[in-house]
Amino acid sequence: MAKPKHYDPESTQNKGLWDLAEDELVTVRDLLRFGVSRFNEAKLFFGHGSTNAYDEAVYLLLHTLHLPIDQLDPWLDARILEAERDLVLSIYKRRVKERLPAAYLTNEAWLGEHKFYVDKRVIVPRSYIAELLRDDLQPWVQDADSVEGVLDLCTGSGCLAILAAMSFPNAVVEAVDLSPDALDVARRNIQDYHLEGRVKLIESDMNKALKNRKYDIIISNPPYVTEESMGALPDEYRHEPMMALASGEDGLDHVRVILENTPKHLKDDGVLIVEVGHARERVEEAFPNVPFVWPETSAGDGVVFLLNKAELSESVGR
Repeated sequence: MAKPKHYDPESTQNKGLWDLAEDELVTVRDLLRFGVSRFNEAKLFFGHGSTNAYDEAVYLLLHTLHLPIDQLDPWLDARILEAERDLVLSIYKRRVKERLPAAYLTNEAWLGEHKFYVDKRVIVPRSYIAELLRDDLQPWVQDADSVEGVLDLCTGSGCLAILAAMSFPNAVVEAVDLSPDALDVARRNIQDYHLEGRVKLIESDMNKALKNRKYDIIISNPPYVTEESMGALPDEYRHEPMMALASGEDGLDHVRVILENTPKHLKDDGVLIVEVGHARERVEEAFPNVPFVWPETSAGDGVVFLLNKAELSESVGR
């Protein structure tokens, strides 16, 4: 099946609209309307921090104009300078023409109120584990101050490791990734949050370099995209590192490694938290004897599972 033809702002048919925009758009409201129209016209795919053309146009507009990204109404009727208009139109045009996720255009991604540096060396952070960390993983972790060690497997940009360090102030967090490029991005974020003394980076293929280390908490947002889904990814996702997305035919290769090896790295009262996308049914079919707990998140109760050490050891025979 032929891929659908993408909207090209530089085509003869569409170039006139962008040329007119350079002369006729004079307020923030004008720019916002134009961006939403062009994003919808181009049939962009959203899923890296926003879910629709309006939210994405607002974010790129406010970021480019150096305005607070949670304030729009006060500026809607403000007139813009020609240079400002050119900057906004340029970033809108790149979003349409290159199909780049907005986070790669701005080099930032947000998890709640926390901002992280990102570029194409890492996937754009979008983990529901972050929601659970806001409450310090309660009720599964009773005393945040007593947590001494946390492991973040497949850390990518390091965002979950950083949030874990905030939630558990007495813990040393070890953040593992196979990609040296990803670890460079994570290092920058760790430095931005001044957590060099508590968040340690380890280059490793999953747990292979961990030896006999044990942790109170292990968190992971591993690759979990199936082989079939990888072949049908929207262009926006194809800008992300494929090694951070693909996980074998059924999308569970990394989950299998985690379940097999985690028992030897968890303390007796430790807990494992893993994100698997909307794969609850596949996970439970693949591991019918494992008593998964599925906490509620903004995406429902099928994206993150939890297990304690006893349940995990019994179900995998370790």
